[in-house]
Amino acid sequence: MNYIENIYVCLAAPMLIAIICLRKTHRRVMELILGGMTACLLSSYISTFIASAQHSDIFAASISITPIVEELMKFFPVLFYLIVFEPERDKAVGALLLIAIGFATFENVCYLTQNGAGKLTFLLIRGFGTGTMHIVCGLIIAIGLLYLWDQHWIRAAGLFGLLSLTITYHSIYNMMVSQQGAVAVAGYLIPMATVAVLLVYRRDKIRIN
Repeated sequence: MNYIENIYVCLAAPMLIAIICLRKTHRRVMELILGGMTACLLSSYISTFIASAQHSDIFAASISITPIVEELMKFFPVLFYLIVFEPERDKAVGALLLIAIGFATFENVCYLTQNGAGKLTFLLIRGFGTGTMHIVCGLIIAIGLLYLWDQHWIRAAGLFGLLSLTITYHSIYNMMVSQQGAVAVAGYLIPMATVAVLLVYRRDKIRIN
């Protein structure tokens, strides 16, 4: 049985208390992580509804529905943050990554509770693979924001292109890890290899403040 709402409440409750107690800077971090967790919960509802309406099986939904819904749901809190608070460039990048972290963490916890914790090796591979995939998608948008921040006339088109790239990346990842054997292993390793490359070439650009 699916208890993701119960899991969300248990994780969100102490975070809400922390948001009330912490000062502004630390509170914003908790708010963004909670926003990522909320986006993950809503993504589950929306993806399930669309898949049911289209009579899609799990494999088809994981390739054609889930990546679109999840990447858009991760981006909407950032879009709200950008429009309402008008943050500085580095803070906007940090917001993207924190939302991705919250999203990936909640998704991994739900997977763990639904599938058990007996296979530690697989859980480590899956945890780092899927978690890193969400971080990579956040990094792609973050790098795009850095280059498009001062170019308002192409920011909208550029962000649409970056969202399309993250959706495609996410879809390919889901397709590979849905297979067996070496293909699945390669799929889990691709995000970790990607983030290593991004950090080597962009470590002076991406900071969380």
